[in-house]
Order: sequence, then structure tokens, then C-alpha cells
Amino acid sequence: MTNTPTAPLSNAARTGSVTRKTAETSIEIAVNLDGTGAYEVSTGIGFLDHMVEQFSKHSLIDVTMRVSGDLHVDQHHTTEDSAIALGQALSDALGDKAGIGRYGSAYSPMDETLSRVALDISGRPFVVWKAGFTQEKLGEWDTELIEHWFHSVAQTAGLTLHIELLYGANNHHICESIYKGFARAMRIAVERDARKGGAIPSTKGQLGG
Repeated sequence: MTNTPTAPLSNAARTGSVTRKTAETSIEIAVNLDGTGAYEVSTGIGFLDHMVEQFSKHSLIDVTMRVSGDLHVDQHHTTEDSAIALGQALSDALGDKAGIGRYGSAYSPMDETLSRVALDISGRPFVVWKAGFTQEKLGEWDTELIEHWFHSVAQTAGLTLHIELLYGANNHHICESIYKGFARAMRIAVERDARKGGAIPSTKGQLGG
């Protein structure tokens, strides 16, 4: 079997948006994969806002995220639904994934903490999580929801995602290191490679399934 030449990369903007309304949350999200890391984030959970802002800033993916959720119940629905919608917007922006790097990885140091994140925009969601926290909350955000956030994003964005805390003590540093590593890995994976042209980065001719 031969690998035939493909059309050149399209210059079309890679943007995606999602509006998601349920009895528990109301969400509007827009992303631009070819942005500058500009963000406007409001989830009602301060530390979650901070982490999504870090993701945007260090991935160079523009993110607008407005969430109104049932925080009088708890933070679960807001965390989960916003992550689901973000993953859907990223998937929308990626389209058929033509020309992307597909794989990305990053070591992310923050003071005494070091994390490692590796991912594949494979279309086959899978998460390996080897990290943890010694506090129940960061700000007002329940730390048990952090792993769940990554599972929810990976599910709808179609990511094979491996996250490992190599070492660290400060819970804030651990969380921020992981999010920044995820951002840097995504930046590499979504970048388009002119050498690939418009080729789908798989010998199957498609990603997923």
C-alpha cells in the first residue's frame, strides 16, 4: 500500500462552540485552536476558573466559557458539564483532525512539583490518572472533582490521556502543574504540520473507532 500525497492544509479557522442547557446547568463555550491564549471564563467556581484560564493561556487556545450551575446543590454538575462542553467544543474545532500533530506531551514543573502529561487525539477516550491530593478543597473547589474533570474532557474530545504526578507536596502547585502540562501537551497535539498537508494522521485514514 502506498501513502499518496494529500491536499495542502486549509487556512480555515478552527473554531468550535457549544451551548448546553439542562435542569442543572446552562453553558456557553467557544474555542479557537489557532488563538493567542485569550480567555473569558466564569463558572462560579473560582479555582476552576483559574485552571481553565491556565489551560487557555498555555495552550494558546482561546476559550470563552460562561456557566451557570446549581452550586446550591454542590459543584459536581458545574464541573462535569463544563468539562463535557469544553471537550465537545474542542472536538468541533478539530473537525476531521487533518494535518494535526495528534500527539503531545509535557513535563510541567512548578516549584517543588513535577507532573508529566501525555496525550493522543485518537478519538478513543481513555484516561490514566496517577495523581492525588491531600486536601479536600482548593479554594472552594472539591479536589475529588479534578480527576473527574479530565475524564469528562477526554470523553468528549476523544483523548487518550495519561497524567502522572512525579512528585510534589503543595496541592495548589500539583493541580496547576497538571493543568499547565495538559495545556502544553494540547498545544503540541493540535498544531498543524505543513509537511503533513491535509493528511489525517493515521494509516486508517481516520481517527477514532
